[in-house]
Amino acid sequence: MAEETNIVLDTQENSLGKIQMAPEVVEVILGIAASQIEGVHQMRGTISSSINELFGRSNHGKGVTLKVIDGKVNADVYVYLNYGVSVPKVALAMQEALKEQLLFMTDLELAEVNVHVVGVVTEKTQNIIDPDDLFNDETPDLNGDQS
Repeated sequence: MAEETNIVLDTQENSLGKIQMAPEVVEVILGIAASQIEGVHQMRGTISSSINELFGRSNHGKGVTLKVIDGKVNADVYVYLNYGVSVPKVALAMQEALKEQLLFMTDLELAEVNVHVVGVVTEKTQNIIDPDDLFNDETPDLNGDQS
């Protein structure tokens, strides 16, 4: 049963045997490649993957779902992007990079790379309120000077 879920790589006819790869391996490859694209803040994860990260175990395959249909590999990638980036440019760069990386590492071709932008993450603003002096009547400007 487990062999049916593995992806069998095409090899030369005079090879010594079959090469099979678990879909989770492909998900990890695609997850790492996607998270390295400029403009990607993070991949979407589940509650369990977030809890695992708290304990130091990162799940590099999070945010990637694979489907193998008629021998063709389709990937769905779920990402959070940084605010201010061009969504189409980042998505196209991601599609090209994932296709290229998977071909380079496994000799598998992706039939589809569907990019799902789950959210946009804004920059954190610096806290201009002094926690030691909460009731100060003077309002500081952004440079920290009192006015």
